[in-house]
Amino acid sequence: MSSTLREASKDTLQAKDKTYHYYSLPLAAKSLGDIARLPKSLKVLLENLLRWEDGESVTDEDIQALAGWLKNAQADREIAWRPARVLMQDFTGVPAVVDLAAMREAG
Repeated sequence: MSSTLREASKDTLQAKDKTYHYYSLPLAAKSLGDIARLPKSLKVLLENLLRWEDGESVTDEDIQALAGWLKNAQADREIAWRPARVLMQDFTGVPAVVDLAAMREAG
């Protein structure tokens, strides 16, 4: 058995001459139990935690707490969210920069 949930959920995908590595929620479910009913937003967070698990900032316990959200439905811990992409409606990003500047001025 793998020593971490991250290792247990890592899988590969072959496409043409390239190999890609990703973190599979179906593989993670073998260790975490039924995660199929989690909302899609929490599945995105779960995959992100699997990707960044390092035993310090993101631990197995963090991942298990998020996976067990349906049973416990508690928000009693913070997670180390590290977004890889941000999708924006406006492709120029100007409204986001204006919002960030306004938040800076308000703080």
